[in-house]
Amino acid sequence: MSSKSLFRYESSVAEQANQDESSQAVTGEREPAQVSTCVECDGQVVTEDNESFCADCGLVLTTEHVDRQPMLRVHGPSDDSGPAEWSCESINPLRVDKGLHTTFFLGSDGYGNSLSSEQMDKFERLRQRHKRFQMDDKRAIRLNEGYRDIESIIGNLGLPGFVAEDAGLFLKQAADARLPGGRMSWEALAGGAVLLAATETGFPRSCDEVVQYTKSSHERVSAAARKLRCELGLNVPPAREGVVDDVLIALDDVLDVQTCLELRQLSDHLLAIADDEPVGPGTSRLTMGAAAIYAADRLTDGKIVTQAQVAEAARTIVDTSKSRVSRYSQELHDAYVDKHGSDDPSAVLERGRIRLR
Repeated sequence: MSSKSLFRYESSVAEQANQDESSQAVTGEREPAQVSTCVECDGQVVTEDNESFCADCGLVLTTEHVDRQPMLRVHGPSDDSGPAEWSCESINPLRVDKGLHTTFFLGSDGYGNSLSSEQMDKFERLRQRHKRFQMDDKRAIRLNEGYRDIESIIGNLGLPGFVAEDAGLFLKQAADARLPGGRMSWEALAGGAVLLAATETGFPRSCDEVVQYTKSSHERVSAAARKLRCELGLNVPPAREGVVDDVLIALDDVLDVQTCLELRQLSDHLLAIADDEPVGPGTSRLTMGAAAIYAADRLTDGKIVTQAQVAEAARTIVDTSKSRVSRYSQELHDAYVDKHGSDDPSAVLERGRIRLR
């Protein structure tokens, strides 16, 4: 190759490289300006179309940026013909795969023409087949049903949509931890998830309100809420506070004031241990409160109440039995001894300056 030819070849390569760089500079993807004041004159920065500039001096900060947010688009010509449809689907915690799967929801073809009945039938068959492939796992099917239960409960209670999303996240964590099974049904976990999500977001609802629209009993929903808190380690306050007081009020004709004060303080301490260990995570908080009262009575010198009396007092609010009170009170007693090294209740009672009986 001659020197002139070599020079022309190198010149053409350099020119092509410059063109590529200029084209990349024009079509490069930039984000809108994130500042509200101009860096030159402290003027106000405004964004119009694909350009951000200063309203005072005209300095252009960004241009040719690409908006990647999901928004309504017409699938077809850009002449505003055809129905407006979502160009992409946003992430939704109330879907098995958060809504990231391929969906068939178009009502028009690539040219903006409406689909014929044969084409609509075809897309309906594709949609059904896709859902079957997506839901080939039984646990995924049950999780999807749990999401639908959450949406139904939230809708009937009139709660905001973000409460449903939080409840859906709790249910997904429960599914990953393999919490459903045995007496802990998906329906109860859905109700418990709504109970906790409503409490956490500042829209508390009582268990009685949630149970009205849940496919499970009051006792099972309460147990599910506690299981979610204990097993998943959720930093969510209990959906029902004052369970010890509720049982003590039912035992009012058996206990005097001084005894109530002692049992209340010691029972609250035992209930906190039950949440930390946890003890009986698949049992309702009220049942554990009753067991804590009986364990507290065994720890003191009084021995005033019996298992039958405590179970009957708790049964006025939620279904429980004497065998549960006996079982969990023993577990709470053992947990107290393991934590404090003895069964002496004075350390807890003296903390509140309560005189021992």
